[in-house]
Amino acid sequence: MQKKAVVVHSGGMDSSLCLALAVKEFSPNDVLSLSFTYGQRHSLELNRAQEISKHFNVDHVELDLSCLGQITESALIGNKQKIEHKNGESPNTLVVGRNGLMARLAGIHAHSLKANCIYMGVMELEAANSGYRDCSRDYMDLIQTALRLDFANNQFEIRTPLVKMTKLDSMELGLTLGVIEYLLETTITCYEGKEKEGCLICPACKLRNEGLKSFSLRHPKVPYSYRDKILNNN
Repeated sequence: MQKKAVVVHSGGMDSSLCLALAVKEFSPNDVLSLSFTYGQRHSLELNRAQEISKHFNVDHVELDLSCLGQITESALIGNKQKIEHKNGESPNTLVVGRNGLMARLAGIHAHSLKANCIYMGVMELEAANSGYRDCSRDYMDLIQTALRLDFANNQFEIRTPLVKMTKLDSMELGLTLGVIEYLLETTITCYEGKEKEGCLICPACKLRNEGLKSFSLRHPKVPYSYRDKILNNN
């Protein structure tokens, strides 16, 4: 099997937008959706990644990273810890080194498939608002440099098309691509694994739903099933 791009795909909005971008540039047959199992707090996102991949007619693979739970702690690994973000500290939902590890493994797999790039749905606003140190372009540039050395290929890319966007910007991109309504109904953002509007209170839901509220006010004719809940949520 050969591919032209590998998309690290969580089943969330951001990585699914990256999948849509990759399919638009290359073609479904030339793209691989790659998800990781690492004992995450809920498994629904993995089911959604598989479902969304089928929608885009893209091959989907899952890799097992369950060893993460043996070497680090996070409220996103298992569901025993209460989600917290204390002032002046990193959130306990940070999985140390996760994005770098996933990027390296996805890169190795892409290299084996003769692909010259991977996509990561990281956004720097996650670093600014959620304390995720591995969501910046500077961080990905470091990993990209290492991968280029590994592969002896200075053309290999870690593509991060959303990295400078806000959540509102990313939804505008989804509208332009013609996929926003589908992704609003199918993707999972909530740390608790709740569908659609989510739990409304976890940091991921708050950040996403603030952007979605602005998007909904700007585009009153874009339909989705929980629109009223978003507009009425304070």
